[in-house]
Amino acid sequence: MTKILDIIAKTLSVVLYPLFVPTYGIALFCYAYSLHVAPLAGVWVAVAVIGTFILTCLLPITAIWIMMKKGEVKDLNIDNPRERTIPYLYSALGFGFWSYLLIQVLHAPVFISCVAIGGTLAIGLVAIINRWWKISAHLTGLGGLVGGLLSYCLGLGAYPTWGTLCLFLGLSWTLMWARLYLNAHTPAQVSAGWLLGLTCTFVPYCILYYAL
Repeated sequence: MTKILDIIAKTLSVVLYPLFVPTYGIALFCYAYSLHVAPLAGVWVAVAVIGTFILTCLLPITAIWIMMKKGEVKDLNIDNPRERTIPYLYSALGFGFWSYLLIQVLHAPVFISCVAIGGTLAIGLVAIINRWWKISAHLTGLGGLVGGLLSYCLGLGAYPTWGTLCLFLGLSWTLMWARLYLNAHTPAQVSAGWLLGLTCTFVPYCILYYAL
C-alpha cells in the first residue's frame, strides 16, 4: 500500500509540476473562451499555447537542466531551498516574456492577460519568499489556475459549476496531500502557496473589472 501511495504522490507532483500548469491553463482558458464568448482563431490558440509552453516551461526547465549538469541543483524538484532562488528567477523571466507575448503581441482577452501578469507576480514572490521560507511552488501554480478560473467566471458574470469547483478544489487538496506525503513541505507552506497563487491571479482582474 505504501508503495502505491508513493507512486500516486510522485505522479501527481510530476503531472502538476508548476512549470506545466500555465500551459494547462492557457489551453483550458482558450477552449472555454471559444465555447462561451467568441471563437478564437486556431492559429492564435496554437501560438498562445506553444508560446506559453516554450516561455513558462521549456526555457526554465532547460536552465534548471543546465544547472543540474553543473551540479548547482540536484533535481527538477529542487527540494533544497538554497538551490531554488536562481531557477525561480529564470522562471520569472520566462513568465515576464510570456505576459508580453499575450498582452502586446497576441492582444489576449483581458482576463487571460491579468492571469499572466498575476502568474509572473506569483513566481517572483515565490523566489523572494523562498530565501527565508520554503513556500510550495506546486501549490502556487495550482492556486493560480483556480484564480484564473474565478477571473474567467467574474468576466462572464457567472458562477463556476459545482462539478468544476469540485474538480479544481479536489486537485488542489490532492496535490497538497501529495506534497505533504512526500515530506516536501509543511501544511503551512502548501496552504500559503495555494493562497498566494489564487490571490495573484484573481485580485488583478478583480481590480480591473470593478475599476471599469
